[in-house]
Amino acid sequence: MKRILAAGLVLAGLTAPLAAQEVKELNFGIISTESSAGLAKSFEPMLKDLEKAVGVPVKAFFAQDYAGVIEGMRFKKVDLAWYGNKSAMEAVDRAGGEIFVQTTKPDGTKGYYSLIITNADNNAVNNLKDVVDCSKGLTFGNGDPNSTSGNLVPSYYVFALNKVDPNKCYKRVVVSNHEGNALAVANKQVDIATNNTESMDRLKDVRPAEAAKLKEVWRSPLIPSDPLVWRTDLPADMKAKIYTFFLTYGRLGSDEEVARQRAILAKTSDGWGTFVPSSNAQLYPIRQLELFKTRLKVEASDKLSADEKAKQLKEIDAKLAALDEQMKKVPSM
Repeated sequence: MKRILAAGLVLAGLTAPLAAQEVKELNFGIISTESSAGLAKSFEPMLKDLEKAVGVPVKAFFAQDYAGVIEGMRFKKVDLAWYGNKSAMEAVDRAGGEIFVQTTKPDGTKGYYSLIITNADNNAVNNLKDVVDCSKGLTFGNGDPNSTSGNLVPSYYVFALNKVDPNKCYKRVVVSNHEGNALAVANKQVDIATNNTESMDRLKDVRPAEAAKLKEVWRSPLIPSDPLVWRTDLPADMKAKIYTFFLTYGRLGSDEEVARQRAILAKTSDGWGTFVPSSNAQLYPIRQLELFKTRLKVEASDKLSADEKAKQLKEIDAKLAALDEQMKKVPSM
């Protein structure tokens, strides 16, 4: 563990001194997968331990949607944050963010699945074919535009590949977070909605009656586990403290302390295990998926001239080829 930590600090450039203004407080951004009250209760114990480790107050930062946390990092109101992969990509590209660790499950697995769910009583929707049948007049709960599992993944695998535009296919489309969509389906306010296995696990824990009213009708390929992202301009000494905290949390210390920390992690979000090192390379598959989705959209467009379509497709293919070369040199985490 010590060798891994030391190597990670060197790779992250955290062992060299860096003159910077003193950090007096850290704001930890938390994406809005459910109510802020539920998330605050879930994250508070871990953030209290982080506060002790880094020596400055650590405050949770909430926003109405994922974009609010991304913008918070962009304007330096958020110092580090828990994101999904899609929102992490936006934070890296637009808000000066950098992935430094990745979450895992208590059993050590590093991934989860996007879902389409419906009410257990809904006999008209049982599989993907039913989901994309526009003659059914369904109502649809979509996820936050910056959500990986609630928006990006289903927008490609469910809709783009089947040449379906949700806004044209469904009688009504609403947008909410994972918890909001699950409750809307359970209460029969919408017929189908996006979600993911992590949020379903948490719903079974906090609202088992509503969870029992849901059934899964589609599941995606495996999605990489969520990353933690910090601002690249944080002082190196603070980054070193943060990095050390997350990589040793639930790993080092007395048996009692390790057990206490792992119990805290198991109740954080949908239930986490220990953290593992990561980097922006984790986003390669997500970038690839975004480009594939865009390519299908351009290819199917009837608003572009043949020349313009060919030009855009050539540009997208060049980006995909460059990304493929990059992935060969630096494998995704």
